Amino acid sequence: QVQVVESGGGSVQSGGSLRLSCVVSGVRYLSGCMGWFRQAPGKEREGVAAIGRSGSTAYADSVKGRFTISKDNAKNTMYLQMNSLQPEDTAMYSCAVSRGDYCSGSWPTPLSYWGQGTQVTVSS
Repeated sequence: QVQVVESGGGSVQSGGSLRLSCVVSGVRYLSGCMGWFRQAPGKEREGVAAIGRSGSTAYADSVKGRFTISKDNAKNTMYLQMNSLQPEDTAMYSCAVSRGDYCSGSWPTPLSYWGQGTQVTVSS
């Protein structure tokens, strides 16, 4: 059974940094694409960053230059380094792992495995 668990969220002040982690268990290796999504209260879920099977990355325009996605295949873990955080980054951040190679470019689809999320709160 595949399990996806996020960690690393918290409360920081504007301009601060956080590093999110997403650990995937129940798979032998990370063969497909993975991504971070976020949802703020009253807003739709949006893609933040994704990393494809080949290591190609994609970012939402709002986080380019501030966030960096990476993964450690040996640890079945994906990371999101978030720098220069702003209050508008406040949201629940969730990790998605594709089922096999079922991806949309570098992005996992809604039919992926999802974690429960980790809350990020940025105060001004």
